[in-house]
Amino acid sequence: MMGCLRRLGCLAAFAFVLVAGGVAWFTRRWWLPLLPFGAGAVAQDAAWQAPTPEGAKRVESALEALQRPRGQVFANVAPGDLLAYIMKEFARSLPPSADSIQGAIVGDRLYIRARIRTADLGSSIGPLASLVSDRERVEFGGTLNVITPGFSEFQVKSFKVRTFPLPDALLPALVRQLSSERPAGLAPDGLPLVTPTYIGDVRVANGRITLYKGQ
Repeated sequence: MMGCLRRLGCLAAFAFVLVAGGVAWFTRRWWLPLLPFGAGAVAQDAAWQAPTPEGAKRVESALEALQRPRGQVFANVAPGDLLAYIMKEFARSLPPSADSIQGAIVGDRLYIRARIRTADLGSSIGPLASLVSDRERVEFGGTLNVITPGFSEFQVKSFKVRTFPLPDALLPALVRQLSSERPAGLAPDGLPLVTPTYIGDVRVANGRITLYKGQ
């Protein structure tokens, strides 16, 4: 009798684990970003977009609409399109060896990934340098912030080489390695971006980036 009860108990526990595991898997997009390592994990399933000339033109059209005195007050743009538009700005921060550049949205962050020569990162990745090959895929995510009219930043919140995440404490050193220009008001982990003076705010959510006209 006791053996039967034990078997039933084990079967019930096994069934519970299966059900809980299934629920956790199908709802991972909601709870995984809340974990310290979650955003990077979800980024693997994100809809990555490569920058194209057509995408840059779509952002230019959206900006022209915002610039009109009586035009719309906001415009939605895709991550790949915005990346195409600001590629000249990011080209100053990404190493010359960068290729296969793509962008994606995960939660409230814009993610960028590319393949680069790891030597271009210098000593900023610390002990990770001994764990990676000469050329690797890097992925970094962060937020877009308008600091003053015409001046914004991409604040880096996470960075990984291949599958190895960089500790938060090393992010400022990495950002300084990528961008020697440090205008006043820029966060220690921020990459400077020149933006139109009439852009007052940038918000990231639900797979899109929304540009808002300033007051």
